[in-house]
Amino acid sequence: MLISEAIDKVKKYYRGTVGGKPIDPNTTRDKVLWGNTDQELKAVVTCIYPSIDVIKKAIELNANLIISHEACFWNHGDHTDWLADNETFKQKTALLDSANICVWRNHDYIHSCMQLEDGSYTDGIFYGFMKKFGWDEYLIGDIARPVKFEIPTTTIDELTKLIKDKLDLNGIKVMGSLNSKASRVWVCGHIDGRNDNNILKEMEENNFDTLITLECTDYTVTEYVRDSTMLGRDKTIIALGHFNQEEPGMEYMVEYLPKILGDDIPYTFVKTTDMFVFQK
Repeated sequence: MLISEAIDKVKKYYRGTVGGKPIDPNTTRDKVLWGNTDQELKAVVTCIYPSIDVIKKAIELNANLIISHEACFWNHGDHTDWLADNETFKQKTALLDSANICVWRNHDYIHSCMQLEDGSYTDGIFYGFMKKFGWDEYLIGDIARPVKFEIPTTTIDELTKLIKDKLDLNGIKVMGSLNSKASRVWVCGHIDGRNDNNILKEMEENNFDTLITLECTDYTVTEYVRDSTMLGRDKTIIALGHFNQEEPGMEYMVEYLPKILGDDIPYTFVKTTDMFVFQK
């Protein structure tokens, strides 16, 4: 099987629509970011981001296809025309070329939902996060985007310890109190100025006490959480970082790749590792 054929099969596994419209091949982020697709597929590595260490591990595994969720070359759209003289770009691409590795980004397709055995559709990234924590039975929102949960009541201190252990993180940034109660948890994604008022409103109206976020600015919802905590209310933000939160979806991908491409190809998830270092 050629790498190009494998990529096409993976695309067809997902629903492939965004907002009810088919993913546009001209505007999708899901491009071949580097390498030759006209070669026989030997082995696959999945990852959240194809870092240098991930590429080195792919070489060690004799994998010639890396399926990444995020960009390879540090900008939205993975444009490389501005990087010709960038030394890191030259060394990274040389490393990929040394093993004839192809990098394909699976972002829009995996978010467009995959079909479950009961016929329902679910976002492959957030489904992977739910599976990582075994929160299936606690889901209170739509399975199409499994991000809202009512877990057994615990403290933020205990919840962050669980998350840190499960995701193998160096630490976790928390806004609020470690003594606050956590039960209604919303994996809400971005708090970055685009939708903050609506996030704050839903957190209040639907009594979510805990937000688990990708990006998180130091104002808007964060200020609301701080004021709520000072008033003795259980409101907390657990800011994992974008890659840390979405990585379990790419880990889960190796569970269903054999159904798409067959059992005779090796599939390996390679952890990018936590990029944050905490000095105390």
